Amino acid sequence: MRKLLRLGTIIVLALHVACGGGNSGSNVPPPGEHAPNIVFILTDDQDLASLAQMPKVKALLADQGVRFSSHYVSLSLCCPSRVTGLRGQFAHNTGIFGNSAPDGGFAGTYSRGLESSTIATWLHGAGYRTALFGKYLNGYPDSAPSMTYIPPGWTEFYSPNGGLPYRNFNYTLNENGSTVSYGETEADYLTDVLSAKAADFIHRSVDQYPDQPFFAYIATYAPHAPAIPAPRHADAFPGVQVPRTGSFNEADVSDKPEWIQIRPLLTDTEIADMDDLYRKRLQSLQAVDDLVENVVGALQATGQLANTYVVFASDNGYHQGLHRLDSGKMTAFEEDLHVPLLVRGPGVAANTAVNLMTANVDYAPTFAEIAGIAAPGFVDGRSLMPLLRGQSPADWREALLLEHKNVAGDQSLTTPNSGTLEPDDPFQANRPPAIAPFSGLRTADGHSYVEYETGEFELYDNTVDPYQLTNIYTTAPTDLKTRLAGWLGTLKASAGANLRAAERAP
Repeated sequence: MRKLLRLGTIIVLALHVACGGGNSGSNVPPPGEHAPNIVFILTDDQDLASLAQMPKVKALLADQGVRFSSHYVSLSLCCPSRVTGLRGQFAHNTGIFGNSAPDGGFAGTYSRGLESSTIATWLHGAGYRTALFGKYLNGYPDSAPSMTYIPPGWTEFYSPNGGLPYRNFNYTLNENGSTVSYGETEADYLTDVLSAKAADFIHRSVDQYPDQPFFAYIATYAPHAPAIPAPRHADAFPGVQVPRTGSFNEADVSDKPEWIQIRPLLTDTEIADMDDLYRKRLQSLQAVDDLVENVVGALQATGQLANTYVVFASDNGYHQGLHRLDSGKMTAFEEDLHVPLLVRGPGVAANTAVNLMTANVDYAPTFAEIAGIAAPGFVDGRSLMPLLRGQSPADWREALLLEHKNVAGDQSLTTPNSGTLEPDDPFQANRPPAIAPFSGLRTADGHSYVEYETGEFELYDNTVDPYQLTNIYTTAPTDLKTRLAGWLGTLKASAGANLRAAERAP
């Protein structure tokens, strides 16, 4: 097992970078160096507010790079978001809306052939050593040719293929074509195992393949429920509670759609269970904080920190208690869509912020530009490289498409390997009915507009109503509603360059 770097090392690294150790200048590598490396760290169901409880992420990433303050996912659910990240497409263009087949999950993605062109295949084709550590797609590898199937484009691959990875113990990993079992000792804790393997990959890449850049995609299961923490963090955050924000257990939901109106107020027992999960989520993120420290330490030790983009994000947000909703995701509310994005790397100014609207659909084209290659024409997203260089393009997006469908999964496809399915959140398991299918917009000027298939609507002005307490649809000006409806209709039917153009204006 790896040795965790101590606080003094964090300070040394922070001072090194602050004094010119790697975050200034162009993204073009110095003579004799290869193209920039990329390390992409993706958490599972991390809400934006929890980032404040990760001091190492703050010291090593936020303080040494850029924070994207208006970063969103277009569909708040794990597998659709991950496929969007891999291909740079919205769900209506991938066809992946859920976590299991036929319209989602690994099985749905595999059957559609979407793995044939992803950021892994693009970068591998450009000469990168590519490696995935951790969660791939929900239900992997069921329906694949074998339990040790490795998707196209990955030089190395370490992903759970059985057992109980969501519990971080008692799981198996497909390690480059061999299944390896892990138990329940402290050394088997999954986040730590991924951390050690990622650091080892960095060291081996630099030692054995010095002329090749590398791409490390590190996908933790934390803080997804049941959010089992590492034993060393099991007593952290005593007495902490879910923040009682303005929308917590909202008293009056008469302005909300029917699927919310029919929900009773949360009970004391439900709130207590929610507080317990909230504490475990924060505890489980402490090992992710350690992982970031370990990976940055490996980059520093190998001399690659100055030539590596380190990107930290979450696949979707998470709500707990808002508008009477138990713990979960998938809604169009701000807490489910607004997620962290931090980037440090060559040419990225330290301790800065970007306020332009960005999204998970932008990861793939950004990584392609870092590698110096053109993204395929099917890509819907935009490269973030201009923003990382401190520019503010005049033609940046003014609205982001939001999507959600209720898709029925075929559980027979996942019976042999049910442990890699995503466990139901309390919101899905305990409090029917399901969210009504919807599409919507999150606009740069602060509006959230949602059209439900039930014929209901929501419209919030987040600039004056950040907790989305007052649905203003019935009282909003007709021209505003007409403009938003037309804009949404265009985006839902668009792809590629046409979609990017439609994001700029109705």
